[in-house]
Amino acid sequence: MKMISRRSFMAVAGAATAAVALTACGGSKSGSTSTAASTSTAASASAAAGDAAAAANDPKVTLVYAEVNPLDTIVGQTGSHFKEKVEELTGGSVVVDVQASGVLGSENDVLDAILGGSTSIDISRISAFALTSYGCNKSKLLSIPFTFENRAHFWNFANSELAPEFLNEPQELGLPVRGLFYGEEGFRHFFTVKPVSGIADFKGLKLRVSNDPVMNGMVEGLGANPTVVSFGELYSALQTGVVDGAEQPIANYKSNAFPEVANNLILDGHTLGAVQAVITDNAWGKLTANQQAAVMAAAADTQKFNADLSETAENKVLEELRSSGCNVVDVDDKTPWQEACAKVIKDNTSDQAELYQKLLDMKA
Repeated sequence: MKMISRRSFMAVAGAATAAVALTACGGSKSGSTSTAASTSTAASASAAAGDAAAAANDPKVTLVYAEVNPLDTIVGQTGSHFKEKVEELTGGSVVVDVQASGVLGSENDVLDAILGGSTSIDISRISAFALTSYGCNKSKLLSIPFTFENRAHFWNFANSELAPEFLNEPQELGLPVRGLFYGEEGFRHFFTVKPVSGIADFKGLKLRVSNDPVMNGMVEGLGANPTVVSFGELYSALQTGVVDGAEQPIANYKSNAFPEVANNLILDGHTLGAVQAVITDNAWGKLTANQQAAVMAAAADTQKFNADLSETAENKVLEELRSSGCNVVDVDDKTPWQEACAKVIKDNTSDQAELYQKLLDMKA
């Protein structure tokens, strides 16, 4: 199994980013940076992004892209942008078929399928912590509560030389997927069926989790009961009382109509919703070198697109929720929440203390 080396990844991603700087509009928010490209760098970027002339001889390939959320969410729009850029940079030789709203299953369902050898799905947009269940301990660090102080902190990491080390982790472990790009969908917050005003109100509640050990530990730290429910069944679980609440980024909370059954949102911001896209080795192997370079260029462009989109989109949705009558509770002091998570933070970072400290030190 061939692994993209860190040096190779950075060379392609760096050149692709330079290409993005030439074509993208505006500067990036949230800590992203843009640099002027020199003539020589532009030439390298052009090569990395794929040769349009060579594209005429490339085979036609369709890549199925799984997205659990609707297309109007931050991650849905990110997937649509990736599709457009791949098809543009490959001259149409690679078509990305985005299957959204969880029609292909939950994140875990999709990962189980592709890691089990299924070839019906080629690319999946997943939460950064999703690979934790498959042995990716570095990825787990991205989901530790209160790791990232703000978006700029996360993007300092995502645009650093450390990021490819995390993206390459599945390959290092022999898993048949490789990372394409990072993104985020805003901070994650709890929402409940009955009104809550603070952390004390969570004691004894049944909160939906996805069988992630970090999330389980955090919920237990709040004095609540972690209850495993698949994402596709969450709406009905809230409606029927199987669970009393759950947590999601704001955009996903609204787009999945959760306010209809749980109209109370408390802005605790326990975790930044870091996401990544992975492609299977089987799909990667179908692509020519020219197409692979174009896909990586599209990935770099998509990472920047997501950084520009996320905060603006989230603020718009939050305003819509407030105006529609959602009970939005602000959290001015997060100290009690951080203290409640102290044990799960320590338990899940002590074996990678040095690496975790590197993440913490990247704060803006």
